[in-house]
Amino acid sequence: MINYFKNAHGLEKINAWAPNCWVSCELPDQNDKSILINELKIPEDYFNDIEDIDERPRIEYEDGWYLIIIRIPYNNENEEIPFTTVPLGIIFKDDILVSVCFYKTELLPDFITYTQRKNRQIKDNFDLALKLLLSSSVWFLKYLKQINHRVKIAEEKLEKSIQNEDLQTLLLIGKCLVYYNTSLKGNDILIYRLKNLKDYNHTFDTELLEDVEIELKQAIETTHIYSDILSNTMDAYASVISNNLNVIMKQLTSISIILMIPTLIASFYGMNVPNYLENNMFGLWIILLISFIFSGLGVFVFMKRKWF
Repeated sequence: MINYFKNAHGLEKINAWAPNCWVSCELPDQNDKSILINELKIPEDYFNDIEDIDERPRIEYEDGWYLIIIRIPYNNENEEIPFTTVPLGIIFKDDILVSVCFYKTELLPDFITYTQRKNRQIKDNFDLALKLLLSSSVWFLKYLKQINHRVKIAEEKLEKSIQNEDLQTLLLIGKCLVYYNTSLKGNDILIYRLKNLKDYNHTFDTELLEDVEIELKQAIETTHIYSDILSNTMDAYASVISNNLNVIMKQLTSISIILMIPTLIASFYGMNVPNYLENNMFGLWIILLISFIFSGLGVFVFMKRKWF
């Protein structure tokens, strides 16, 4: 789906393309692809690169066309891993500015609403790229809070009863944090390369660039903190599970030893040799009494040593 925006009171939607407008394309179909490639003449290779879900953040220049790819957070509750990242490509040359994302995200509608609410203008193509980088960092932080909330819920469930499903939830959240960490580092490298563009770096808004760096570093540090917390939590529960297993095995071993005492006594008196009780009418009761006494003594010793 293609939408066109121009500067007014923030970014306002227009009905058709105009020079220096922003062409925002989400979930492009074949018709959208035809418009972008055949009418706006954007390089098809750039379009195909953005379609790759694993495309890394980078800036590329060829035949007057710039391609800037950033990684933005994506939330889809219907997927096994709800929090991940996807590429957002910004392609521009002269008076043509196009952004392409093959996923429907919350970032772009929120970004447009924000510009309208704050009356923010897009000065040039690189200004849009920096502001989208800033917005992506903010959304990374928003989703990180949701991830942390899910971790707390899983921990509360594990405190009551350790279930495989809850442990699996923590493992999937760990994967989300790995995706976030990798994407944020890629965006950080991209900012470094943008700052070193000799022909354009003097035109950047220094305050905006500083805000982008601060928010991105905060997102990276928050991701590292949550990853460390989750890793320590998983290690702690692994130790708890191992300890519980050891306790259970100790209890079962103790019970087995106690049960062996009457079995051993009965085995001795069950042998086909004289034992002075074969003709005693109270022989069975004597054997049961001896077994009970020694078993009780074993239970007492085990309880004294806290082996039960």
